[in-house]
Amino acid sequence: MSLFQDTFTTTIPGVRVRFGAGVRHKVAEEMEAMGLSRALILTTPQQADTGAEFAALLGVKSVGVYAGAAMHTPVAISEEATAKALELGADCILAVGGGSTTGLGKAIALRTDLPQIVVPTTYAGSEATGILGQTEGGRKTTITTPKVQPEVILYDAELVRTLPVAMTVTSAINAMAHAAEGLYAQNRSPISTLMAIEGLRAFRDALPRVLDNPSDLHARGETLYGAWLCGTVLGTVGMAIHHKLCHTLGGSFDLPHAETHSVILPHAIAYNEKAAAQALAPVAEIFGEASPGQALHDFALRMKAPLALRDLGLKETDLDRATEIATQNAYWNPRPVEAGALRQLLQRAWAGDAPQA
Repeated sequence: MSLFQDTFTTTIPGVRVRFGAGVRHKVAEEMEAMGLSRALILTTPQQADTGAEFAALLGVKSVGVYAGAAMHTPVAISEEATAKALELGADCILAVGGGSTTGLGKAIALRTDLPQIVVPTTYAGSEATGILGQTEGGRKTTITTPKVQPEVILYDAELVRTLPVAMTVTSAINAMAHAAEGLYAQNRSPISTLMAIEGLRAFRDALPRVLDNPSDLHARGETLYGAWLCGTVLGTVGMAIHHKLCHTLGGSFDLPHAETHSVILPHAIAYNEKAAAQALAPVAEIFGEASPGQALHDFALRMKAPLALRDLGLKETDLDRATEIATQNAYWNPRPVEAGALRQLLQRAWAGDAPQA
């Protein structure tokens, strides 16, 4: 049976995407194709050396490196980086890194309309979206606008070959969350569903091979392929309870982004699996179990992913406040968002227990 729906609307963003080992060396070529010549390179402090390598690669096409990107895209850092871009006369942004660096590039683009080239070094997938999450005053908010959609993405398997295994796993499950929740999105389409299923399959097949041999370039390339597919799903449909919980825990309690997604995903999918049984059936089929939530839990367990919020630094006494924040501002979800049920979900996720439907 096909995935046809009687009615649907889909918008595919006009993004140029290139895959290939060594494709990072094509940044200058992409700049020239867009008539650009002055790139500000963005990285986190930990990847400053990588930024310097790109600056050397670009030569006179680089106006400098801003190595201050931070998790959850704090507004203060975005304002500082924007001022730097304007001061240096940059005509584009080159973001090299994961979700933190990509987020900073988007924040600058929001304020300046500068075009963006992204070279991912994780599997976050946010480079494939027009979504920006920003943190200010202890709250994380998101906006969706074409202004923050990167114009070019270069996926180079060589850049993720040395990504530590633990970070590989959490970053991959973060990407998988976009696809899993996209399957029951209110505005899903046959196209988004096809991409979600293919993205999950790519991670199912390639992630175990990466764990067995982290330098396997083909497996690394396939995981980047999965990240692009899952990220594109995130960029074309709305999200629900999983992403709301992760934004709450990250923005209000400063939990690490990818690790939080890894812990919450099985529980959020289990929460919705009865209300969205047909939509989530592909998850059970892909991972070979009857329960989609349990299937994702068991996959995470095999991949040695973190399973408990308490291991990420969340206190049990924070769970009531997290529930309160996550139930503010009504939002769509296949199953009604009920404070009591959400509190139980968070308790299980905090303790590292198996999910319950």
